[in-house]
Amino acid sequence: MKERKLGLIGKKIGMTRIFKDDGTAIGVTVIEVGPCLVLGKRTDDIHGYNALILGFGPKPVRKVNKPEAGTLKAVGGAENARRFVQELRVTADTLARFDVGQEIKLADLDLNEGAYVDVTGESKGKGFQGVMKRHNFGGFRATHGTHEVFRHGGSIGCRKWPGRVFKGRKMAGQMGSERVTTQNIRIVQVRSDDNVILLCGSVPGCKTGMITVRPALKHNQ
Repeated sequence: MKERKLGLIGKKIGMTRIFKDDGTAIGVTVIEVGPCLVLGKRTDDIHGYNALILGFGPKPVRKVNKPEAGTLKAVGGAENARRFVQELRVTADTLARFDVGQEIKLADLDLNEGAYVDVTGESKGKGFQGVMKRHNFGGFRATHGTHEVFRHGGSIGCRKWPGRVFKGRKMAGQMGSERVTTQNIRIVQVRSDDNVILLCGSVPGCKTGMITVRPALKHNQ
């Protein structure tokens, strides 16, 4: 996996709008980014890659199990437990900048107004959906003689050969609740004091959902 610039774990707050100097309204998504606690490290010498283990959001001590409490001794005990924990691969230089137990804030990232980020989160669950909503099928013609097949998927192609349905066939099923990454979302405003950024673009997930914000891999290189 390619090593990337440092990102942070955050939370999707919701949507609002801001006004430019000329009075134009821009719809934005409010994201709380950090602060994140460094719970551990992965080094190239020992593990074969460089990464930071980050935690976000306080977690009650009563919900910390014994294995987790053992790993938290390095950061001061179960009082520093975090609800969301994620491992982010970074460069060796970035790994050397931060120590276990250190808190990383939005101001520590090189994010400015007008820059682009990639946002990863879990998409909203849509339940069990048909092929027209799930895969954008066109449906059958609604003319005379057509009976009860207006929104059907049609043939799935399993006759004498191959005698089975190929894996990956587009059919009805569970839609949503998947890990989704939206790339190249523009930053409209950065509020470092509040650990909040305003993004102009589609951010996956529902309100209060956990997301990961990283500098855009394709746009900023």
